[in-house]
Amino acid sequence: MLHLHWRKITILALLWPFVIEADAQFRQRSYNYEGFRRKDHYFGLTLGYNQSGFKIEHARKLQPGGSYRINEGLANSGITLSMVTNFKIGEYVDYRLLPSISLAYRTLSYTPTAPGPNKEFKIESVFGEIPMIVRFTSAPYKDLRVFMLSGVKYSYDFASNSRSDKTRFDLIRISPHDFQVEVGLGIQFYLPFFIFSPEIKFSHGISNLLIYDNKLIESTLIDKLYSRSITFSLHFEG
Repeated sequence: MLHLHWRKITILALLWPFVIEADAQFRQRSYNYEGFRRKDHYFGLTLGYNQSGFKIEHARKLQPGGSYRINEGLANSGITLSMVTNFKIGEYVDYRLLPSISLAYRTLSYTPTAPGPNKEFKIESVFGEIPMIVRFTSAPYKDLRVFMLSGVKYSYDFASNSRSDKTRFDLIRISPHDFQVEVGLGIQFYLPFFIFSPEIKFSHGISNLLIYDNKLIESTLIDKLYSRSITFSLHFEG
Protein backbone atom coordinates (compact mmCIF):
# COMPACT_ATOMS: atom_id res chain seq x y z
CA MET A 1 0.00 0.00 0.00
CA LEU A 2 2.81 2.39 0.90
CA HIS A 3 4.50 1.56 -2.39
CA LEU A 4 1.31 2.51 -4.30
CA HIS A 5 1.07 5.85 -2.48
CA TRP A 6 4.67 6.70 -3.35
CA ARG A 7 3.98 5.89 -6.99
CA LYS A 8 0.97 8.29 -6.99
CA ILE A 9 3.01 10.99 -5.30
CA THR A 10 5.83 10.57 -7.81
CA ILE A 11 3.43 10.75 -10.77
CA LEU A 12 1.72 13.88 -9.36
CA ALA A 13 5.09 15.51 -8.78
CA LEU A 14 6.09 14.87 -12.36
CA LEU A 15 2.77 16.11 -13.74
CA TRP A 16 2.46 19.15 -11.47
CA PRO A 17 4.41 21.61 -13.74
CA PHE A 18 2.15 20.67 -16.65
CA VAL A 19 -0.95 21.18 -14.51
CA ILE A 20 0.29 24.66 -13.51
CA GLU A 21 1.00 25.55 -17.15
CA ALA A 22 -2.43 24.35 -18.30
CA ASP A 23 -4.12 26.35 -15.54
CA ALA A 24 -2.18 29.48 -16.55
CA GLN A 25 -3.16 29.00 -20.19
CA PHE A 26 -6.78 28.54 -19.16
CA ARG A 27 -6.75 31.70 -17.05
CA GLN A 28 -5.12 33.76 -19.81
CA ARG A 29 -7.36 32.49 -22.57
CA SER A 30 -9.13 35.33 -24.40
CA TYR A 31 -12.68 34.11 -24.92
CA ASN A 32 -14.28 37.34 -26.20
CA TYR A 33 -11.17 38.43 -28.08
CA GLU A 34 -11.27 35.29 -30.24
CA GLY A 35 -14.65 36.35 -31.63
CA PHE A 36 -13.52 39.88 -32.53
CA ARG A 37 -10.13 38.94 -34.01
CA ARG A 38 -11.82 37.36 -37.03
CA LYS A 39 -13.31 40.70 -38.10
CA ASP A 40 -11.42 42.69 -40.73
CA HIS A 41 -13.27 45.87 -39.78
CA TYR A 42 -15.86 47.11 -37.32
CA PHE A 43 -17.62 50.31 -36.32
CA GLY A 44 -18.47 52.20 -33.16
CA LEU A 45 -19.21 55.43 -31.32
CA THR A 46 -17.06 57.65 -29.13
CA LEU A 47 -17.83 60.01 -26.27
CA GLY A 48 -15.01 62.40 -25.43
CA TYR A 49 -14.07 65.15 -23.01
CA ASN A 50 -11.48 67.67 -24.20
CA GLN A 51 -9.35 70.45 -22.77
CA SER A 52 -8.47 72.85 -25.60
CA GLY A 53 -6.24 75.87 -25.69
CA PHE A 54 -3.61 77.79 -27.67
CA LYS A 55 0.15 77.77 -27.88
CA ILE A 56 1.30 81.32 -28.61
CA GLU A 57 4.52 82.60 -30.16
CA HIS A 58 4.70 86.31 -29.43
CA ALA A 59 5.80 88.96 -31.88
CA ARG A 60 9.36 90.16 -31.29
CA LYS A 61 8.42 93.79 -31.84
CA LEU A 62 5.09 95.27 -30.83
CA GLN A 63 3.39 98.02 -32.76
CA PRO A 64 2.92 101.27 -30.80
CA GLY A 65 -0.47 102.25 -29.47
CA GLY A 66 -1.54 98.86 -28.19
CA SER A 67 -3.48 98.50 -24.96
CA TYR A 68 -1.87 95.19 -23.96
CA ARG A 69 1.72 94.10 -23.52
CA ILE A 70 1.40 90.29 -23.41
CA ASN A 71 -1.18 87.54 -23.65
CA GLU A 72 -1.46 83.80 -23.01
CA GLY A 73 -3.75 80.96 -24.01
CA LEU A 74 -5.90 79.28 -21.37
CA ALA A 75 -7.47 75.83 -21.78
CA ASN A 76 -11.20 75.21 -21.32
CA SER A 77 -13.42 72.14 -21.29
CA GLY A 78 -15.42 70.80 -24.23
CA ILE A 79 -16.98 67.63 -25.62
CA THR A 80 -16.32 65.43 -28.66
CA LEU A 81 -18.64 62.97 -30.40
CA SER A 82 -17.22 60.59 -33.01
CA MET A 83 -18.09 57.70 -35.28
CA VAL A 84 -15.44 54.98 -35.44
CA THR A 85 -14.41 52.96 -38.48
CA ASN A 86 -11.62 50.49 -37.68
CA PHE A 87 -9.71 48.50 -40.33
CA LYS A 88 -7.25 45.76 -39.41
CA ILE A 89 -4.03 45.91 -41.42
CA GLY A 90 -2.23 43.32 -39.31
CA GLU A 91 -2.54 41.25 -36.16
CA TYR A 92 -1.37 44.17 -34.03
CA VAL A 93 -1.95 47.20 -36.29
CA ASP A 94 -5.22 49.04 -37.06
CA TYR A 95 -6.09 51.99 -39.28
CA ARG A 96 -8.84 54.14 -37.78
CA LEU A 97 -11.02 56.90 -39.23
CA LEU A 98 -13.05 58.92 -36.72
CA PRO A 99 -15.21 61.69 -38.23
CA SER A 100 -16.14 63.93 -35.29
CA ILE A 101 -18.02 66.94 -34.06
CA SER A 102 -16.24 68.78 -31.28
CA LEU A 103 -17.33 71.71 -29.12
CA ALA A 104 -14.35 73.59 -27.73
CA TYR A 105 -13.83 76.75 -25.68
CA ARG A 106 -10.48 78.50 -25.71
CA THR A 107 -9.47 81.67 -23.90
CA LEU A 108 -6.94 84.41 -24.64
CA SER A 109 -5.89 86.35 -21.55
CA TYR A 110 -4.39 89.82 -22.12
CA THR A 111 -2.23 91.71 -19.64
CA PRO A 112 -2.78 95.49 -20.06
CA THR A 113 0.06 97.97 -20.35
CA ALA A 114 -1.58 100.13 -17.66
CA PRO A 115 -2.12 98.81 -14.13
CA GLY A 116 -5.27 96.73 -13.90
CA PRO A 117 -6.69 93.24 -14.14
CA ASN A 118 -6.17 90.94 -17.10
CA LYS A 119 -8.84 90.90 -19.75
CA GLU A 120 -10.00 87.53 -21.04
CA PHE A 121 -11.65 86.74 -24.35
CA LYS A 122 -13.33 83.37 -24.74
CA ILE A 123 -13.38 81.89 -28.24
CA GLU A 124 -16.09 79.31 -28.85
CA SER A 125 -15.56 76.82 -31.67
CA VAL A 126 -17.60 74.10 -33.34
CA PHE A 127 -15.23 71.76 -35.17
CA GLY A 128 -15.87 69.23 -37.88
CA GLU A 129 -12.88 66.89 -37.57
CA ILE A 130 -11.40 63.96 -39.51
CA PRO A 131 -8.74 62.17 -37.44
CA MET A 132 -6.76 59.50 -39.32
CA ILE A 133 -5.05 57.21 -36.82
CA VAL A 134 -2.70 54.23 -36.89
CA ARG A 135 -3.03 52.15 -33.71
CA PHE A 136 -0.46 49.64 -32.43
CA THR A 137 -1.83 47.00 -30.03
CA SER A 138 -0.21 44.48 -27.72
CA ALA A 139 -0.81 40.74 -27.61
CA PRO A 140 -3.98 39.95 -25.62
CA TYR A 141 -3.91 39.04 -21.95
CA LYS A 142 -7.23 37.37 -21.17
CA ASP A 143 -9.70 39.81 -22.77
CA LEU A 144 -7.52 42.90 -22.47
CA ARG A 145 -5.01 44.67 -24.73
CA VAL A 146 -3.11 47.94 -24.39
CA PHE A 147 -2.39 50.18 -27.35
CA MET A 148 -0.53 53.25 -28.56
CA LEU A 149 -1.59 55.47 -31.44
CA SER A 150 -0.35 58.24 -33.68
CA GLY A 151 -1.85 60.13 -36.59
CA VAL A 152 -2.98 63.40 -38.10
CA LYS A 153 -6.22 65.35 -37.95
CA TYR A 154 -7.86 67.98 -40.14
CA SER A 155 -10.45 70.21 -38.50
CA TYR A 156 -12.72 72.99 -39.74
CA ASP A 157 -14.15 75.55 -37.33
CA PHE A 158 -17.73 76.36 -38.34
CA ALA A 159 -17.81 79.16 -35.75
CA SER A 160 -14.59 80.83 -36.90
CA ASN A 161 -14.56 84.63 -36.99
CA SER A 162 -12.34 84.69 -40.09
CA ARG A 163 -15.20 86.17 -42.13
CA SER A 164 -16.38 88.63 -39.48
CA ASP A 165 -16.68 92.34 -40.15
CA LYS A 166 -13.32 93.93 -39.24
CA THR A 167 -15.05 97.13 -38.17
CA ARG A 168 -16.86 95.23 -35.40
CA PHE A 169 -14.01 92.99 -34.30
CA ASP A 170 -10.86 94.52 -32.85
CA LEU A 171 -8.81 91.72 -31.29
CA ILE A 172 -7.83 88.69 -33.33
CA ARG A 173 -9.08 86.69 -36.30
CA ILE A 174 -8.53 82.93 -36.52
CA SER A 175 -8.40 80.68 -39.57
CA PRO A 176 -11.09 77.97 -39.68
CA HIS A 177 -8.64 75.40 -41.11
CA ASP A 178 -6.31 73.46 -38.85
CA PHE A 179 -3.99 70.45 -39.17
CA GLN A 180 -2.80 68.62 -36.05
CA VAL A 181 -0.58 65.70 -35.11
CA GLU A 182 -1.86 63.30 -32.45
CA VAL A 183 -0.40 60.69 -30.10
CA GLY A 184 -2.09 58.69 -27.38
CA LEU A 185 -2.55 55.43 -25.51
CA GLY A 186 -5.33 53.36 -24.00
CA ILE A 187 -6.71 49.94 -23.06
CA GLN A 188 -9.12 47.64 -24.89
CA PHE A 189 -11.57 45.51 -22.88
CA TYR A 190 -13.20 42.76 -24.96
CA LEU A 191 -16.71 42.31 -23.56
CA PRO A 192 -19.23 39.75 -24.84
CA PHE A 193 -21.04 42.15 -27.20
CA PHE A 194 -18.64 45.07 -27.79
CA ILE A 195 -15.14 46.43 -27.19
CA PHE A 196 -14.82 49.13 -24.53
CA SER A 197 -11.71 51.30 -24.89
CA PRO A 198 -10.79 54.25 -22.64
CA GLU A 199 -8.15 56.41 -24.32
CA ILE A 200 -6.17 59.59 -23.71
CA LYS A 201 -4.86 61.56 -26.68
CA PHE A 202 -2.67 64.65 -27.11
CA SER A 203 -3.08 66.91 -30.16
CA HIS A 204 -0.88 69.76 -31.34
CA GLY A 205 -1.51 72.06 -34.29
CA ILE A 206 1.09 72.41 -37.03
CA SER A 207 -0.56 75.27 -38.95
CA ASN A 208 -0.56 78.91 -37.85
CA LEU A 209 -4.17 79.90 -37.07
CA LEU A 210 -3.53 83.62 -36.90
CA ILE A 211 -4.92 85.74 -39.72
CA TYR A 212 -2.57 88.70 -39.46
CA ASP A 213 -4.05 92.17 -39.79
CA ASN A 214 -1.96 95.18 -38.77
CA LYS A 215 -5.15 97.21 -38.36
CA LEU A 216 -6.04 95.06 -35.35
CA ILE A 217 -3.46 96.52 -32.97
CA GLU A 218 -4.00 93.96 -30.20
CA SER A 219 -3.49 91.02 -32.55
CA THR A 220 0.02 92.29 -33.34
CA LEU A 221 1.10 90.86 -29.98
CA ILE A 222 1.04 87.45 -31.64
CA ASP A 223 3.37 86.13 -34.30
CA LYS A 224 2.01 82.57 -34.49
CA LEU A 225 -0.94 80.81 -32.91
CA TYR A 226 -1.26 77.02 -32.67
CA SER A 227 -4.01 74.81 -31.30
CA ARG A 228 -3.41 72.15 -28.69
CA SER A 229 -5.68 69.86 -26.73
CA ILE A 230 -5.96 66.79 -24.50
CA THR A 231 -8.91 64.46 -25.08
CA PHE A 232 -10.13 61.61 -22.88
CA SER A 233 -12.35 59.29 -24.92
CA LEU A 234 -14.55 56.27 -24.31
CA HIS A 235 -14.88 54.08 -27.43
CA PHE A 236 -17.72 51.58 -27.84
CA GLU A 237 -17.00 49.33 -30.82
CA GLY A 238 -18.17 46.01 -32.15
